[in-house]
Order: sequence, then structure tokens, then C-alpha cells
Amino acid sequence: MKKKIIISSFAVVVVAVAAFVFFGNSNSSKDEALPKVAVKVGTIVDKALAVGTIEPEIEISVKSKVSGVVKHLFVDVGQFVKAGQPLLEIRPDPTPIELADAKRQVQFAQVDVDNLKKDRTRQDILFKNKLISDKEYEDFQKKFDEAELRVKIASEKLALLESGKVKIGDTEIESIVKAPIDGYVLNRAIEVGDPVTPQTSFMEGTALMKMANMDRLLFKGTVDEIDVGKMKEGMEVEIKVGALPTDTVKGFLRKIWLKAQKKDNATVFPIEILIPGAKNTTLRAGYSANANIIIQKKTNVLTIPERVVTFRNDSALVKVAVAPGKDEEKLIKTGLSDAINIEVVSGLKEGEEVLEKPVKKID
Repeated sequence: MKKKIIISSFAVVVVAVAAFVFFGNSNSSKDEALPKVAVKVGTIVDKALAVGTIEPEIEISVKSKVSGVVKHLFVDVGQFVKAGQPLLEIRPDPTPIELADAKRQVQFAQVDVDNLKKDRTRQDILFKNKLISDKEYEDFQKKFDEAELRVKIASEKLALLESGKVKIGDTEIESIVKAPIDGYVLNRAIEVGDPVTPQTSFMEGTALMKMANMDRLLFKGTVDEIDVGKMKEGMEVEIKVGALPTDTVKGFLRKIWLKAQKKDNATVFPIEILIPGAKNTTLRAGYSANANIIIQKKTNVLTIPERVVTFRNDSALVKVAVAPGKDEEKLIKTGLSDAINIEVVSGLKEGEEVLEKPVKKID
């Protein structure tokens, strides 16, 4: 009887151990089974990243041709104006010495003309009676014309100082500064009462306002030297503006600088991207943005995550399951990569599954 009890107890222990081993191995296999990813049809885009800002293609500084102080402002920042539309009016503000000197110069010039007019009658008589040569008469006439011109110049200078308006030939100079182009007023550097220095051949003059046509904008930024060799002018670009996270603006690579720059200890190349026109998106000068330059794009190709591919000796390998708990490496041919997904040229078909790489455990 005791032998039967011992044998029965031993059998129970054996069964329990076997069950433990079986179920333990089953759970272990489940825990250690690698996840799978399917081969899908998708799009692979190789692109280079550029960082920069949005700027107008043409930006103009508005300056005055007359000196004085700002008398009146007709437009404000952000306003759209047509070419020739008044922007501001300048009131001449000469010093007493400048005004007095200008008046005296007119008087002196007029005295010379008056004296030459008196002498002109005598010169006409002498020339008519052949008492002076043709050259002498021409020299006198030239002297008289120059004296009249000096009166005119002095009078125009006085008119500019007093009223700020004068017409010289076909050019009309006035105290009202008008818009040189159709565009928006980007900023204003002056207020009513501020002094204004005119633009001349020797002076840059006071920049009163800045204007730009916002219909044609540029992305100006830099790209890393690693990507420059793959880029060429005319490539399509997708621009993401920081202030407009839901919008993507299209553009075209217009210019790549030939000379690199050093920026934050990195070698970069400046670039320009033309933005023909952003529909349904309001772009502002100075927006910071990132530009993705499309180097190569492939659609409707087989793709898998690049993380599941093992590259060894110029070969690309993936693991596929061949039986429960058993897998093997399979050679494939890869193509374009965007650093996340990679194109499968051959070796796999759509819908096939490949195994993820095992995660290394940290002891």
C-alpha cells in the first residue's frame, strides 16, 4: 500500500514538472517572439534641410530728395499703396543763415544779369557796325547766358529752401514723397517732426520707410555642406513656417552660393528659394522657416522600415519567419532611403512580413 502511494506521488510530481516546463517554455516563446512588419507600397522622399527666414524678393528704402522735417504722414505700416501715391510730406526747415545766403545769391546773380543787359545794347551796335569780331560777340553772349543760368540756379535753390518744391527741366522735385512701387509699407523709421537728410550723390540720406511687393517672396537660409553636392537649381521645395504649423508652402530652389560660410562651427552654404505665391497663406517678412529640398522622390514603391534591415558586406539582409519559432536571413536589394523607410527593389513582395530586430537587454 505504501509503495502505491509513493509511486502515485512520484507520478504527480513528474506531471507537475512537465507541465511547468511545457507552459513555461510556451510563455517564454511568446515573450521572446519578435514583432513583425509588413512590406507596404508607399512613397520615399530624399530631402535636404535648410534653415532660414522668409524675405521679400525686392525691398526698397524710401528716401527724400529735399531736406527738412516730417510735416505729415499719409500711410501707416502694413498698408498697401500704389506707385505714385503720397507717403509723407516734408516741410523745409532751413537755418536763418542758409535762407539769408540763398536770397543774397539770387540778388548777386541778378545784379550781374542787369549789368550785362545794359552792356548788351552796346555790344549789339558794335557787332552790327562790324566794330567787334564774331568771336568777341559770341564770348559776350556766352557770358550773358551763363549769368542768366546762375540766376535760375540760385532761384531754384531758394525755392527749395522756402517751399520744398521746384521743377528742373522735366524733373519735378517736391516736398511730398511718393511711393516708388506698388507694395506694402514694411516699416517706418520716422515720425512727424523728425529731421530728414536728402539723398544726394555724396550722402545716402535718411531712410524714411521700407516697402516691398509681397507677391514674390524668397526663403533665404543655409544648408549643410553634406547635402550641397546632391542639390541643383530648380528643385522643388516644401517650406514649413514656424508661425504657420498647419501650412506647407511650395517653392523652387533658385540659387546656391559658390562660397561656404562658417556658422556655429559648421560649414554651410547660403541658398535662395523662390516662393511664387502662397495661396490661402499670409506670409510675413521675417518669418523663420525650415525648407525641405526634394532631392529625389519615388512613389508607389515597396517599402519597409530601415531599422529592420541589416547591412553587411555591401549586402542588405532581413529576417523572415519560416516556421513557428524559426527564422532565417533573406537577401534583398534596396533603393532610395529617407532615413526612416527604405525602398525594396527586389527580394520581397507586398504583404510579406519581416521580423523586427531583437531589443538588446541592459543588464
